[in-house]
Amino acid sequence: MKKALILTLTPFIISVLLLAAQEPKSTYSGRNLGMGNLSRLSRAKTRSISAENFTGEKGNGGMATEGLDAKAARELGQGWKISPSVYIEPEQTFTLAEIQGPGAIQHIWMTPTGHFRYSILRICWDGETTPSVETPVGDFFACGWGKYAQISSLAMCVNPGSAFNSYWEMPFRKSAKVTMEDLDEEQTTLFYQIDFTLTEVPADAACFHAQFRRTNPLAYKSVYTILDGVKGWGHYVETYIAWGVNNDSWWGEGEIKFYLDGDDKFATIVGTGTEDYFCGSYGFVSGPPGNVQYTAFSTPYTGLAQVIRPDGNFIANTRFGLYRWHIMDPIRFEQDLKVTIQALGWRSGGRYLPLQDDISSVAFWYQTEPHAAIPKLPDKDYLEIK
Repeated sequence: MKKALILTLTPFIISVLLLAAQEPKSTYSGRNLGMGNLSRLSRAKTRSISAENFTGEKGNGGMATEGLDAKAARELGQGWKISPSVYIEPEQTFTLAEIQGPGAIQHIWMTPTGHFRYSILRICWDGETTPSVETPVGDFFACGWGKYAQISSLAMCVNPGSAFNSYWEMPFRKSAKVTMEDLDEEQTTLFYQIDFTLTEVPADAACFHAQFRRTNPLAYKSVYTILDGVKGWGHYVETYIAWGVNNDSWWGEGEIKFYLDGDDKFATIVGTGTEDYFCGSYGFVSGPPGNVQYTAFSTPYTGLAQVIRPDGNFIANTRFGLYRWHIMDPIRFEQDLKVTIQALGWRSGGRYLPLQDDISSVAFWYQTEPHAAIPKLPDKDYLEIK
């Protein structure tokens, strides 16, 4: 009976049971899964980087005498709110954080001004020269259309008015470097905070990666590539898609495919439809007969967080923002990974219509280093949303 029960448990639950039986030393943050381990003591050190403490060093927060709010605090002096944010100049890159490890980033909060597609977030691990994370900031936080959409999920929260929060855990062994580049012609104001822990990192902890792609329009009878060229051992944990529809009627008949470890013509994992993969059904619609509407939703693991509808004027196309976090069901691979999705609607005669839509995506995954070269980020004009 016990053996049968154990065999039915997921690796996630088994890891929690095994770790609960271990003596806590410098408990790695990744082992505090859910709320079950919050009572256990740890020797890990909690630190935070922001414009009020650029290095995150112990006892160094709130020491600024100059900053963007120095004038407002002129009668109060040091220790009050003097440096809550930074300016990033046009076509310049600002280093948000440089951390010496081992440890893990646990939470990132930020609220940038300006065009979300023109602020490029990059993260490098352990002294690497090519980033493991490179994506426009809005797409990273599942707001790819440059407009606020509330998201209430485990991995990401987007709160009023444009508060971006990431809870993806990002371990590193030697160092972490986080930067933001401003591609815009105007100065960006950025409020941000990066919370991390300094602690031992186990040998089986992989590095976090995120890659952005866009195709506009998708070529006729081709599939959209979410991720390709991944080499190494790891697991896929997230898909965000900003989908702009260029035709009338339903657009989500296409299937997602995960090509694992040498798959060639046929994939190992194949979905049954776009809305099915994002854990919806029947076109994401609800309402009384004759008046059904797309229905936005945001849940812990999946959501259609954004539906931008035509306004009868210059907003002519319907646009969607969808996320799917593989937290309880990561896609495991040992050698390589490729992820694609079909863009399919309906045409006359009950036949599928290959769509030529505007599709952008961010894929998140964990893997061993070194990682393969990532595709060059599109230039500013190709990133632009209109």
